[in-house]
Amino acid sequence: MVHSGDHGYASRGVPMAGELTVKTVQLWILIGADRKGMLADALEPLVEAGANLQIAMGYRYPGELDRAAVEVFPVDGPTQEAAARKAGFEESDTPCLKVDGEDRKGLGAQMARALSDAGISMAFCVAQTVGRKFTAVIGFLTEDDAAKATKIIQGLRKPAKK
Repeated sequence: MVHSGDHGYASRGVPMAGELTVKTVQLWILIGADRKGMLADALEPLVEAGANLQIAMGYRYPGELDRAAVEVFPVDGPTQEAAARKAGFEESDTPCLKVDGEDRKGLGAQMARALSDAGISMAFCVAQTVGRKFTAVIGFLTEDDAAKATKIIQGLRKPAKK
């Protein structure tokens, strides 16, 4: 049974075996006019420079139908960085975490509740499950929020079975 105030944190914030891995990542972002081919044109120079992207997000700005963005990770080393800059990318100023682990029912909601209860606001959250693997990319307003979120997420545990 989960008691009020108990959101599945491991005692003393110690990560439990087989739980979630939280890593700080540096997203690169390109903002431009929305057009056909924007995503392909943005990604091709990175691949040609040797990038093996783990994250690629392309989206139109809500309410601004003519504005779009592409965000990617990782951009490693001087060759990839030069290709990214030439394509119009720059390092994002949004502190970001990548969360990986075994999926379980309610994990995203548990994470969102724990961060909310700690007073942490997310700039964005993109999560997916493939097979049994859960991955989320979460942006924050400040580096301090990202650091606090890291400890909270690493401390999440499976809820007790009812």
